[in-house]
Amino acid sequence: MGYTGNYKPETMARAYGKELHISPKHSVEICRAIRGLPITSAIDMLEAVERKEEAIPFRRYNKCVPHQKTRGPYKKKIGPGRFPVKAAKAIRRIILSARDNAERQIDDLADIDDLKIITAAASRGRVIKGWTPRAHGRWTAWNEETTNIEIILENMEE
Repeated sequence: MGYTGNYKPETMARAYGKELHISPKHSVEICRAIRGLPITSAIDMLEAVERKEEAIPFRRYNKCVPHQKTRGPYKKKIGPGRFPVKAAKAIRRIILSARDNAERQIDDLADIDDLKIITAAASRGRVIKGWTPRAHGRWTAWNEETTNIEIILENMEE
């Protein structure tokens, strides 16, 4: 497993979450929403999603997905959107890990607010095989999908 973005250790920090038990489709949409944001805005947005105050707009996997009104301070309407709480919590933990890596690795880091998410990518991980019993001694596949998440932060203060 490699990282998808270019990496310069003197100005960037990264973190990777492997085989997380979250939805790959929700993860793709969350990564699309936070890509390019400052780290504090991304963390605030994911905490609002966990509280179900701000919806994540779904651009790809949005069939039969309703439009949402946000309950937070902005009171804006979002097109097709959902509140993927479990995936938001896992991605927020990876962002915090990348922030801690930045504090340790980047020498000329003046402030945490100077960090920006330049790469946020989600990919499908390993499928954990499972089954559930059915009638007459048969069974049906009951597999669990996993997700790999990568976050790369860059120091934008130059």
